[in-house]
Amino acid sequence: MNGIILRTLITMLGLFLASRLIPGVSIVGTGSFVLAALLLGLVNGFVRPIMFLLTLPITIITLGVFLFVLNAAMFGLVAALLDNFSVSGFWSALFGAVIVSITSTVASWCIGPDGRYELFVVRRR
Repeated sequence: MNGIILRTLITMLGLFLASRLIPGVSIVGTGSFVLAALLLGLVNGFVRPIMFLLTLPITIITLGVFLFVLNAAMFGLVAALLDNFSVSGFWSALFGAVIVSITSTVASWCIGPDGRYELFVVRRR
C-alpha cells in the first residue's frame, strides 16, 4: 500500500512539473493533482496495454517511436476526463507525458517494489 501512495505522489510531482514547464498544460487545485495522478495510473494500467496491443504493428514499423504518441494520448485522455486538467494540443500532451515519465523513472530508481526508499552501494575490493 505504501508503494501505491509513494508512486502517486511521484506522479503528482511529475504533473506539477509538467503544468509549470509546459505552456499548454494546466491543472488547477490540489485535489485535481491527486485525482489526475490516480487516474493516470489507472489509465496506464488498464487502457494503455490494450492500446499498445492494437497499435503494435505501427509501433514495430516506427521502431518504438509511436509509443511517444501513445503516451501523449493517455495523458490527453486523463485531461479529457477531468474538468480542472486541460491540455491545449498534441505537442503539449507529448511534452507533458515526457516530463511525467522522466520524473517517474528517476524517482523509481530509488524506490523498491514494496515502496521503500532503497539505495544500493557497490563496494569494490
